[in-house]
Amino acid sequence: MQVLDYAQDVHSVQETTQTFAGITEQLIKRINDQQSLNVFLSMNPNVIQDAQSIDQHNHEGMSLKGMTIAVKDNISTTGMPMTCGSKMLEHFQPMYDATVIERLKKNGAIILGKVNMDEFAMGSSGETSYFGPTHHPQFPGYVPGGSSSGSAVSVAAGLSHASLGSDTGGSVRQPAAFCGIYGFKPSYGRISRYGLTAFASSLDQIGIFSGDVATMALVFDAISGHDSHDSTTDPRPAAQSSEIVKKPLDLQTLTLAILPEQELMGLDNDVRRVYEELVRKLTALGVKFIHQAIPGSKAWIPTYYILATAEASSNLARFDGVRYGWRDSSTNDMTTASRSSGFGMEVKRRIMLGTYVLSSGYYEAYYVKAQKARRAIAQGYSSIFSKADALLLPTTAGLPFKRGEIKNPLEMYLSDYFTVSANIAGIPAISFPAGNSSEGLPIGMQLQTALMNDEVLLAITQAISSVH
Repeated sequence: MQVLDYAQDVHSVQETTQTFAGITEQLIKRINDQQSLNVFLSMNPNVIQDAQSIDQHNHEGMSLKGMTIAVKDNISTTGMPMTCGSKMLEHFQPMYDATVIERLKKNGAIILGKVNMDEFAMGSSGETSYFGPTHHPQFPGYVPGGSSSGSAVSVAAGLSHASLGSDTGGSVRQPAAFCGIYGFKPSYGRISRYGLTAFASSLDQIGIFSGDVATMALVFDAISGHDSHDSTTDPRPAAQSSEIVKKPLDLQTLTLAILPEQELMGLDNDVRRVYEELVRKLTALGVKFIHQAIPGSKAWIPTYYILATAEASSNLARFDGVRYGWRDSSTNDMTTASRSSGFGMEVKRRIMLGTYVLSSGYYEAYYVKAQKARRAIAQGYSSIFSKADALLLPTTAGLPFKRGEIKNPLEMYLSDYFTVSANIAGIPAISFPAGNSSEGLPIGMQLQTALMNDEVLLAITQAISSVH
């Protein structure tokens, strides 16, 4: 399968009789032919009319004119259900568009539909959805990663030009690495979370999948910027990254931090090989590397899972079978019955853990300490980026694994080792395709840089991707 090329499709529309409606119709057919991947949970009922409108009217100034977008099913979009991959919201219909959806439409994007995900964004494999697992587009039997599994597969399988996901601890970057595409988590606050169903509010960030950096930059510019509906958005205006990535970056001016030897000990052999080959290639092109120990790395996973589960416990308390969502009236205790039957096992596990760390007698021992560790991790990153333009590290320690292979929840949590720290510190991070295993499985590498330095991160990624 081959990812779509938005720039090529725009050129085709401008220079031939091809239309955006025609391109969209072809995609709808391809989506129907690929239903076995279990990607789309619902389709935009007006998608062809939306595409025809783009063709029929002069929409000058629309930066995403005719770009087809798939949307993770935890982002509010009118006219389509928002299930969050859960029985709890199986029939829920949102009444408003998330800010990112409004901005996509304003810039001429065509919303194809809502795509599958791990339930309430809790998972790293695409296996916990109430509607069944999402399947890898190239390697049957393997997981595509998660929680934004459908978002990643929609791009990797050539079913959309780009897609939106959400990244709480790596849920955009890890599936991007597993599917061999680009996955970008912006700085916390650069993209509005208004209309995103919260998992862990201080960690969540809407992210972008695409087959190339140029398309990603266009989407980022269109949906970023301050939003009066979201008090956590940064006050600065929308990004201007699409112009920046067009300018060639002199690799000889670039300084990258890389991991010390002890941080590489647990890597899969193929992941380590690809990482070291990339470092050697960039060194030969003039990139300067410095070995940099990452302060607090041993605290990344426990800090993340304490904070994330604590916030999830609070955020998911609203799903009680009273106001909306699944209701189980089979017993006198409707709330307990509704939550017991409406949530899947992974969601219930995280709610229980979060409730525990917030409970009397454990709050100081766990949650408060995790907040202190968070501050130390952020300060450690500031130290790194005072010496280097970006940090280069693997996206994942291992390769895509087979569906059902990891049964131990702790082992699944540890697979997020290289991704969670960016969410803890709020910094931007991106996964880009860097090579393949001996069996051909995709391997992604990750770049991270200083807070609010998103445009530079995309420019560095573009420069490295063009030569590796």
